[in-house]
Amino acid sequence: MGLLDGLLGNVLGGLLGGNAAGNPSQNPLIAAALQMLQQNGGIQGVLGKFQQAGYGEQAQSWVSTGRNLPIDADALRQMLGDGQLGQIAQRLGLSHDEAADRLASALPQIIDQMTPQGSVPDNHMDIVSQALAMLAKGRTG
Repeated sequence: MGLLDGLLGNVLGGLLGGNAAGNPSQNPLIAAALQMLQQNGGIQGVLGKFQQAGYGEQAQSWVSTGRNLPIDADALRQMLGDGQLGQIAQRLGLSHDEAADRLASALPQIIDQMTPQGSVPDNHMDIVSQALAMLAKGRTG
């Protein structure tokens, strides 16, 4: 589990700007992002949806080893739809807009950390599931 511990620690640390274990308040956001990945066919499925919505360049930048291009909340709304975004907002206790903004900020980093070699790993669904399980247990690296 060393790889996943490091991965989850890096994702949380990157989003929090430091020690992930010191501020677990972002864990629900990470969990929501991972669940969204899981519900939409994993990394590959989400990338495909962004490509279909016209955001393929941004999505591909998250996988590649270069700089991550940002995505805005409107693009995320377009990709997810109001129903799924509403569920995420409710789970996080946020407005739709706030949830979309936070998820749009977190998603590029999460996908980037889960694709360190510049490509989507064959076991990306397993990685998502294992990361969710680790978050549930409170293991943040």
